[in-house]
Amino acid sequence: MQPAAVRWGILATGSIAHSFARDLREVRGAALAAVGSRSAESAAELARSYGAEGCRAHGSYQALVADPDVDVVYVASPHVFHLEHARMALVAGKHVLCEKPLTVNRAEAEEMVALAVRHDRFLMEAMWTACHPVVRAVVAGLDAGRFGTPRQLHADFGFATHQPPGHRLLDPALGGGALLDLGVYPLTLAELLLGPVETAVAVASLDDRGVDRDVAIATRHPGGAVGALSCSLTADTPTSAALSTDTGVLHLPTPLHHPPYALWTPSGGETERIEGDGPVLGTGLGNEAAEVGRCLADGLRESPLVPHDRTLRLLGQMDGIRRQVGVRYPADG
Repeated sequence: MQPAAVRWGILATGSIAHSFARDLREVRGAALAAVGSRSAESAAELARSYGAEGCRAHGSYQALVADPDVDVVYVASPHVFHLEHARMALVAGKHVLCEKPLTVNRAEAEEMVALAVRHDRFLMEAMWTACHPVVRAVVAGLDAGRFGTPRQLHADFGFATHQPPGHRLLDPALGGGALLDLGVYPLTLAELLLGPVETAVAVASLDDRGVDRDVAIATRHPGGAVGALSCSLTADTPTSAALSTDTGVLHLPTPLHHPPYALWTPSGGETERIEGDGPVLGTGLGNEAAEVGRCLADGLRESPLVPHDRTLRLLGQMDGIRRQVGVRYPADG
């Protein structure tokens, strides 16, 4: 007997919502049932473009989370609103996939996780990197000892943005800055490949409104492995990663957060191409949606690929990095 399709609702209609809706069409057993926006026209456009037959467009977020034909709400609003919007969905009895970063700080994330537990609902940060088949193959190979012992990771993510100051990337009131939007990816990769961060030391360049435009982070991990991580909103960086081990080098080419393949070059040996274990669904956002569906089918309330404790650790690390470089948000109190 085939399990019932997971009926998705998308909250907010920005560019990431369109990308997610497009990839959702590649996920078996998933259907876009409803879209919610502050603009009825915007909701109707996304529903018409990507929705299943009968997909409904709601002119408010409250109407979306009240829709009885929605099982999971994908929260795609700017991250300063994630807690508010996830709370609406969880209280309404919906499971939640929330865009990264889960919230702007660890305290808010702890509140969201507690809400999910209280209402017995599934919650996952939409960290597609951890669900990506190529990254999963690399992590599995490391865990099996295939690539030796990791010693150094170099990873970056950056692009030169030319958005106006009011854009969410550059507005401190909206949690703007390179770290939360881009730095979360190298930090996540560092934890996946080297283990939890034990120490992180950071420097940054801030603009005249206190928004971090460039950040460099040095990390230390269990066993003495180290990382050199960076993110930028001022420069087009390689956006790749290189992991050096005691027996060779693993390379994740551009874009490191959803790489098309990996390359393993053992010391003195021939380079081997590492493919993912399973298909990439759309651009890779579909893989996180598929992971939600798998977890729900198994009765889980959190994903082993994106566990709550890792999400909380990474937000705590970013809190500490922001304190070091002098970045504060209204939600920090």
